[in-house]
Amino acid sequence: MDTTAISQMDILDILFRERNKSYGAYNLRKTYNKRLAIALGGMLCITLLVTGYRTFSVRQTLVEQPPVIDTGDYVVHNIPEDDPVLPPDPPKATQPPARNIETAQFTNIRIVKDNEVIMPPVDMEQIQTAMIDVNTHKGDSFDGKIQPPDEPEGTNVIATPVKEKRNDEPLIIVEKDASFPGGADAWRKYVEKSVLAASDGFEEADYGTVVVKFVVDTDGRVSEVQATTMKGTRLAEIAVNAIQKGPAWIPAMQNGRYVKAWRLQPVTILRPN
Repeated sequence: MDTTAISQMDILDILFRERNKSYGAYNLRKTYNKRLAIALGGMLCITLLVTGYRTFSVRQTLVEQPPVIDTGDYVVHNIPEDDPVLPPDPPKATQPPARNIETAQFTNIRIVKDNEVIMPPVDMEQIQTAMIDVNTHKGDSFDGKIQPPDEPEGTNVIATPVKEKRNDEPLIIVEKDASFPGGADAWRKYVEKSVLAASDGFEEADYGTVVVKFVVDTDGRVSEVQATTMKGTRLAEIAVNAIQKGPAWIPAMQNGRYVKAWRLQPVTILRPN
């Protein structure tokens, strides 16, 4: 091939002169520029599409926004909300008027002699028309209906708690009676020994049975010793002194705590034959 033909040939044809041009490398090199142009054109089209879509979306958003209203010299105020309507207070429940109900005092039943009875129990007719209570008083017949207690009205004031005052009155009926250390036999022997030791000079009126009433305090001490029968006799004086000077007792119990309680002690001295 002459020099003029070579100068007119493409550099790619020169490289692949007398070679197999059907090989893939020749075709790739021959169409490189065309393929590069197609790729760049495709990228440019995609870029234009994306840019155009975003621009259209922004414009559509601006169109959909509400227009700005210029109020000028006007002042916009918030309308105040209406005050909430509170429901009326519920009516207070009215309590029925207090009733004066007849009551009968509860009495612990004990079988004793007639002269030893301090407080006789109420009769059956009174129990049928009265309500059992700690005291006995006259009033209307009890119809079996319990009146509800009055509801206290609150003052919404927090006050200092008031210390509860205990009732120091001696009880007649308790859950567990006061007892003497050593039991009933030890107490009987003490009373017999103390009374018999001072029984000299008895007269006819001094013989018999005296019932001594006394209180056992919460610490076991004996107080308020008094004779309920045969008052003024020598036997009453000796029995009161013996019990008053006796040892301490084990106090009575009520609701799990020690309480003051009454005790009765009959003392008998028979006339000598």
